Amino acid sequence: MTTEATVRAPEAPDGRRRGRVKCVVWDLDHTLWNGVLLEGDPCDVRPEVVEVIRHLDSIGILHSIASKNDPAVAHQRLAELGLTDLFLHPQIGWHPKSESIQRIATSLNIGLDAVAFVDDQPFELAEVAYALPQVLRVDVADLADAVRQPEFQPRFITDESRTRREMYRTQIVREDAEREFTGTNEDFLRSLDMVFTIARAEREHLQRAEELTIRTNQLNSTGRTYSYDELDAIRVRDDHLLLVASLTDAFGSYGTIGLALVEKGETHWSLRLLLMSCRVVSRGVGMVLLNHVTQLARDAGATLRADLVETGRNRMMQVTYAFAGFQEIAREGDRLVLERAPDLPLPPASYVRLITEPTEVTEPSEVTEPSEVTEPSEVTEPTEPSESSEPSGTGAP
Repeated sequence: MTTEATVRAPEAPDGRRRGRVKCVVWDLDHTLWNGVLLEGDPCDVRPEVVEVIRHLDSIGILHSIASKNDPAVAHQRLAELGLTDLFLHPQIGWHPKSESIQRIATSLNIGLDAVAFVDDQPFELAEVAYALPQVLRVDVADLADAVRQPEFQPRFITDESRTRREMYRTQIVREDAEREFTGTNEDFLRSLDMVFTIARAEREHLQRAEELTIRTNQLNSTGRTYSYDELDAIRVRDDHLLLVASLTDAFGSYGTIGLALVEKGETHWSLRLLLMSCRVVSRGVGMVLLNHVTQLARDAGATLRADLVETGRNRMMQVTYAFAGFQEIAREGDRLVLERAPDLPLPPASYVRLITEPTEVTEPSEVTEPSEVTEPSEVTEPTEPSESSEPSGTGAP
């Protein structure tokens, strides 16, 4: 069924990871604009490049900047062009661009393999290729073709995709508030007035659910991805339970940030997949979803087991299970089965109000068939790039 909230792209060819790119990092001189800023060139923006940026932004791909330039002058020019708000955590200075990209990925809490870098200079592209081989490099002269590749085409485009940049901007405000807060971390979390909502997955949740399985790596218990059709089949099965979790706080909504897939048995339930968005990794809410599933299993007279696949990137999920009291009961290579003791206490988070749809509300503890993706319109190839006069210094940031 087609809705205005979601569209679907064609399947990616074999060997191409559709929707890999979560953030595009842009050079400025001879890339975003024509000319070299510090040489006094007019630096008129390239409209075809801005068109690509806005299109990618509309489908949930973030943007940042890695430019060797004078920060004050570059930021002023971006503001004059009305482009400042499009870029998150811009890095403008004289350090190597690989260092800038690393900082951006860390600030956004995404993997380097989820980053694309666009520049006009072979030297800069080669430097990033050497230092950060995971990053996808794009010569701006090839931009028109590059953005039509599967890596830039998420399978689903949801309402949350369209507002992703604003969610990240809100997260920057949260982080600033946290730095200025003088109490304990728990006091800060309590001040956020967080509301954590857990609901059975309905069809309208499935596009975002699939997106989470594809985009989430650090807090993903198995690394497995599930398609829309698979999730739709699972959610209506009597022997399975598919839950989605969302979070809001005093600053706004994080959107749908969690997913739990449970297979129900008579004596034990198996948590086949547990994942949480990296955007809430510092909010301590992963345990809330895990405790809720545990309580549901106990209410049914079952113990909770959990699948864990050591992917090399989900160490935080391993730590989460360990802190929750799960113990290994079986292993085959990197695949583990864990179990939580049936009498283990489930202390509530004192800083979160839990809502379990449709009715149950828990106050904080005092004690503690969609259409195809619309491609961007034809992009005019940039004029032959001239040699940049940017300084080539490689000093430390």
